Amino acid sequence: MITGCSSGFGLETARYFLKQGWSVVATMRNPDTAVLPASDRLRLLRLDVTDQDSIARAVEAAGPIDALVNNAGIGWLSPFEGTSDQVIRKIFETNVHGTFEMIRAVLPQMRSKTAGVIVNVSSSVTLKSLPLLPVYTASKAAVNAYTECLALELAPLGISVRLVLPGQAPATQFGSNAMALMAGESEAPEDYRPFVEDVMSAFKENAAKEPTRPEDVVKAVWRAVTDANCPLRLPAGSDAEALAA
Repeated sequence: MITGCSSGFGLETARYFLKQGWSVVATMRNPDTAVLPASDRLRLLRLDVTDQDSIARAVEAAGPIDALVNNAGIGWLSPFEGTSDQVIRKIFETNVHGTFEMIRAVLPQMRSKTAGVIVNVSSSVTLKSLPLLPVYTASKAAVNAYTECLALELAPLGISVRLVLPGQAPATQFGSNAMALMAGESEAPEDYRPFVEDVMSAFKENAAKEPTRPEDVVKAVWRAVTDANCPLRLPAGSDAEALAA
């Protein structure tokens, strides 16, 4: 079961697992049958990770779940002073509480069979701080700490927990959403403008290099699910690997 499959890493991960012969439950807020190949091993479900009823319905419809990949998330670029309380709450509800509730929903069945794998997709920004990402980084740092604690709790029950840390990959929906800052969606005072422009120029220059490819993240998720001996933390992409080292 993979969350956030409408685009980006989630979509590519779903495609890859299908190619490898797995049965895949791909979830998204607004299911689009056009984004994934038709297959008798694919189930496309509506899911909003900020809605507990939606989570309960999706998990029930999914049936037995051997692996859960928590990929759904929101990215946001803005000085902290220009990030509204509404946006902060939305980011934490999706990135943090959404992960919590998805895991809470699948744990009973994984415990009952003393088996299962949970993969949380975080970010390499937790390895090295960057400006304009304070709220997003805080949300992903929370996921990291939670994942590490959960891995210790669930190991005696036969359940593995992993953390995938993608580097910068602008060709995903995160990049598109985050860049919306420059379209005037930030509420930052004008005093920040020169700094923001300098930082955004550097981000765009790095984005053009695209150091992390979708396939890097897909391979990391695949290893997290299939390799019983892989480490807790899996950096994905050359830039993330360099930061982790």
